[in-house]
Amino acid sequence: MTSELITDIGELRTMDPADADGSDAAAASVVRHDQAVVVEGGRVAWVGPAADAPAADHRTSVGGRACLPGWVDSHTHLVFAGDRATEFVDRMAGRPYEAGGIMTTVAATRDATDEELSRSAAALVDEAVAQGTTTIEAKTGYGLDVDTELRLARIAAQVADVVTFLGAHVVPTGVDRRTYLDLVTGPMLDAVRPHVGFIDVFCESGAFSPDESRAVLLAGRAAGLGLRVHGNQLGETGGVALAVELGAASVDHCNHLSAADVDALAGSDTIATLLPACDLSTRAPFAPARTLVDAGARIALASNCNPGTSFTSSMQFQVATAVLQQRLTLEEALGAATLGGAAALGLDTGTDAVGSIHVGGPADLQVIDAPTAAHIPYRIGTPLTAAVWQRGRRTTGVTAVGGPR
Repeated sequence: MTSELITDIGELRTMDPADADGSDAAAASVVRHDQAVVVEGGRVAWVGPAADAPAADHRTSVGGRACLPGWVDSHTHLVFAGDRATEFVDRMAGRPYEAGGIMTTVAATRDATDEELSRSAAALVDEAVAQGTTTIEAKTGYGLDVDTELRLARIAAQVADVVTFLGAHVVPTGVDRRTYLDLVTGPMLDAVRPHVGFIDVFCESGAFSPDESRAVLLAGRAAGLGLRVHGNQLGETGGVALAVELGAASVDHCNHLSAADVDALAGSDTIATLLPACDLSTRAPFAPARTLVDAGARIALASNCNPGTSFTSSMQFQVATAVLQQRLTLEEALGAATLGGAAALGLDTGTDAVGSIHVGGPADLQVIDAPTAAHIPYRIGTPLTAAVWQRGRRTTGVTAVGGPR
């Protein structure tokens, strides 16, 4: 195995909980200067002062730039066909978002070939990686029949690190509600099961009630899947309470929370996944990130990349927006976009834990073209990714890192 020394790191944020007593924000705030990392066999082999770095087969100087773990994007809808730009324009002109808009994408997705869907999804993953994302989740949910949901699950498994079954996205037009729920919890679940790790449900007005959502989640649990919930996006509709009750890995959106919802999340292991770009695109109130963190709840940030309400793969944008609009500190936002996302996917412990730079762990890291990570929200909207290593391999489609600046 060949080794690579990544050196002359001006600011290194490992996000390793071992560095700071297990606290996300504290780990993110541990800043080391003049550092180096050795990568070998796809893993981090050494971390420390550049002056003490061991010899390696190859040497890459990042010229004083900042280095941090790759982003962990724990909520996306990558596998789809069609375009909803017109819907976006109409919404910006005053039409509110409603769950039924999903059916536009469902129709286009059903008509698309596997090759078209695979090509589009792979392109979005490449786009995300080029912006520093090294671990990504993808959901089904734009098929809403057995054959298409199976196609989406297979394609998602080819391009994403974690796949979630979201047959319970909405009830398709013209289909009896009870019949569709039986399909989701029976034949559809059976078909996708070999390709997915989680089950999700849109517990929301216009989609599925808490009781219906509970039935979906319990069927998924019985099939051996982890649980996730789309909850409290459009109102206090019971998704958060249900997620906590069933011990779901995450509840995502969380725009409208009662005091009881906040307390429930703070007293649980369920991650509150916040989706800032979606809030902006739908002109919804931002999820109360500051309130959640102050209460002791653990949060993640994710892109919610999808064609209807958040067509972006940029995790840098999520971090910047969380700092600028949701009153998170830089350290809290960085932790939510790395360790928080890893926890939401169940990938924050063990040998293959992601979201941090630690010896023995996967060599997933990014270098930004700035001296500190503070430039991510400071230089609003500026593409800063200079290089990305994913499982120890310098990815294509990113700018090569030069010598000293």
